[in-house]
Amino acid sequence: MFGLVDCNNFYVSCERVFQPRLEGRPVVVLSNNDGCIISRSAEAKALGLPMGAPYFQVKEQLRQQQVQVFSSNYTLYGDMSRRVMHYLGASVPGVEIYSIDEAFLDLSGLERYALPAAGGLDALARRLREGVRARTGIPTCVGVAPSKTLAKLANRLAKQDAGLGGVLYLDTAERWAWALGQVAVGDVWGVGRQYAHKLSAAGIDSAADLARVSEAWARKHLGGVVGARLVRELQGYPCSGGLAPSEDGTLRRQSISCSRTFGRPLREQAFVRGALAAFVARAAEKLRRQGDLAHVLTVFISQSRYGPAADGAGGHSRSAVLTLPLPTSDTRELTARTEQLLARLWEPGAVYTKAGVVLAGLEPPGAQQLGLFTEPAPVAVADGRGARAMAALDGLNARFGRGTVQLAAALPTTSGGPAPWQGQAAWRTPAYTTRLEDLMTVS
Repeated sequence: MFGLVDCNNFYVSCERVFQPRLEGRPVVVLSNNDGCIISRSAEAKALGLPMGAPYFQVKEQLRQQQVQVFSSNYTLYGDMSRRVMHYLGASVPGVEIYSIDEAFLDLSGLERYALPAAGGLDALARRLREGVRARTGIPTCVGVAPSKTLAKLANRLAKQDAGLGGVLYLDTAERWAWALGQVAVGDVWGVGRQYAHKLSAAGIDSAADLARVSEAWARKHLGGVVGARLVRELQGYPCSGGLAPSEDGTLRRQSISCSRTFGRPLREQAFVRGALAAFVARAAEKLRRQGDLAHVLTVFISQSRYGPAADGAGGHSRSAVLTLPLPTSDTRELTARTEQLLARLWEPGAVYTKAGVVLAGLEPPGAQQLGLFTEPAPVAVADGRGARAMAALDGLNARFGRGTVQLAAALPTTSGGPAPWQGQAAWRTPAYTTRLEDLMTVS
């Protein structure tokens, strides 16, 4: 049996934990650089504010309807997510963190302990929901079902129907049939927009209709074995093989990226170079934390898609990919390679609004792929001065705060004030839980 815990309007809920006065008021959170709406309270949704709407397009509506606006505070959201997941991990046999605000639960074997007289798994799910709220202040909904796809579907309905009290347990054939009939086929986890149109044209409009098709039909019309597994999951047969295995319940990243929209358009190469140096430093830090080395580096720079480009053809992105001679996690090496790729991509006179780096081809130390005529590097080289320097860099930044020590290439090239590439965050709240200076005081 699987459960899915999903935090309600997570970013908004994190802000409300520290500002209870916002309960019952419309609230939205904006993306990086205060660009688009990425989280809405139920009250904001009722006002018709669409997800992903650019802030400049709805700014007047937000003002007129007195909607509270916040800049994204990912440091706070990440720490609140960690607290939620830690509690869940201590309460059930297994947890798979699906996203910052969602987690699948392994409830197998708990049926014998969650006795029907005590409410069964339904009562257990409600206790988990209450436990998360009591320990973090974050409201959640929980779906429980025999497969991941059904648990996701149950969670969706628990969010939509306030009468369910935030929990839906598909434990009987009647509830199962009712739930499948309530969800449109396009809203089933794993059915994209293209397949939704295709299924609708075939007369399959609901999850119940999809659950009735044969496995052979699904293989032919729904992406082969993936479609067949989806149908089997809707029929209550788990095909995902359980939760994703790892020590902390998270999936090991296959690639690591860092990208940002600039606070203002940039036409100076030195500014874009500094931005990319800051981004690759952040990506390399994540890479070292995972204990891997990167074999492939991708750099991209983008012009605005809302205004004319330098050549009058409209905004576009350019990217370059480099396969490194040897995999590395050294910020200095990756920064030097990033500057080389930027020189290849740069168009004089163009105006850029976004840039980013992607580290891929991740390999653990000592298991990297070598060239045909490459001699294996001795262990002493892998554990030499470069690795010790990066360990010291990470240690100082962990102790005194991110960015305390960084390469000169990532420092602002203007004296005083923030770096020109740093995004806008006019309404960002303090990092209440991770920064001593931002701790709340009670008087």
